[in-house]
Amino acid sequence: MEESRMLSETERNWAMLSHLSALAGFFFPFGGIIGPLICWMSRKDEFSWVNINGRNSLNFQLSMLLYIVLAIPLCFILIGIPIVILIVTLKIVCVIIASIKASRGDLFKYPLVIPFIQ
Repeated sequence: MEESRMLSETERNWAMLSHLSALAGFFFPFGGIIGPLICWMSRKDEFSWVNINGRNSLNFQLSMLLYIVLAIPLCFILIGIPIVILIVTLKIVCVIIASIKASRGDLFKYPLVIPFIQ
């Protein structure tokens, strides 16, 4: 992509980190929200690429959290278990793809995103 030549390595790395930091949610409570939030807030004014990617990552993480919270009551009637597994799998795959694309300077459009942060 032509735009990737204009982005500095630092800018691409911070954008990638804003996506990858969401995986902290598998190790720390709310790490999937806190990680991207810290990356986005710390560099959004300095780098426009980090602002775009951080906002996208945060919106995706908030959307996935909402979907999981809504699916948990369904686990009592067993239909929620495959739904939660599907959501977690989608989250992992999308975060990895978005991280790779951000490091290359390409924009990844997350699926099923509710735009909480404009």
